[in-house]
Amino acid sequence: MSRIKLSELSSRAPKEFGKEATKKKTITILEELDDLQNLLFAEGKHSILVVLQAMDAGGKDGLIRDVFGNLNPQGVRVRSFKGPTEEELSHDFLWRIHKHSPPKGIIQIFNRSHYEDVLITRVKGWCDDETAMKRMKAINDFERLLTEHNNTTILKFYLHVSTEEQQERLNERISNPAKQWKYNEQDFEEAKVWDKYMHAYEDAFEICNEIPWNIIPADQNWYKEYLVAVMLHETLQSFDMKYPGMKK
Repeated sequence: MSRIKLSELSSRAPKEFGKEATKKKTITILEELDDLQNLLFAEGKHSILVVLQAMDAGGKDGLIRDVFGNLNPQGVRVRSFKGPTEEELSHDFLWRIHKHSPPKGIIQIFNRSHYEDVLITRVKGWCDDETAMKRMKAINDFERLLTEHNNTTILKFYLHVSTEEQQERLNERISNPAKQWKYNEQDFEEAKVWDKYMHAYEDAFEICNEIPWNIIPADQNWYKEYLVAVMLHETLQSFDMKYPGMKK
């Protein structure tokens, strides 16, 4: 696989996609996802791990709400990963991740994930390049373990926003009372090292590509939601699931 260069990829929908027509398609897909997820839960043979990564204000929370919020909450779990606690730091970096991997029948969403340990850690200088490369090898092994030994399908999404869109959304957290609770002065500082983050992400895309990354243009929420819904729908359909019969 050739190296992904995020600066060369559009963060907006192609011109042939109209907003209203695409939103209608998304509604239909979400209705079908409800039935497919119920089947996944009932059959209990497969699981899905959804990995969401993005820069600050990339739209992860909104995506979870608008795509996965329509599903049966019994079968969907969300885990957000912040800075590691003292207990977590006393273990290997994947310890806190592994215990939240999905059991069969469940869609598990990671709002940020194990990739934070090779992204922000490198940008901040908490992890040198040699350690980061070892960690990415361990990530490949971990993802292979889930897919080969627990029948888990992993969907990895990077929500690709432009610097202009990010700044607009960050500024909205100052001006919009409904979003002020999200305001964090540190987000503006992180935006100043955008290029370093892009380099760290591109390394992760290149090295941790046994399970491919999906780069989702995310400046327009309606297009982002459509793409993720389509990929989740196609994945669930591919399982060829059947409802189990009555237990005797």
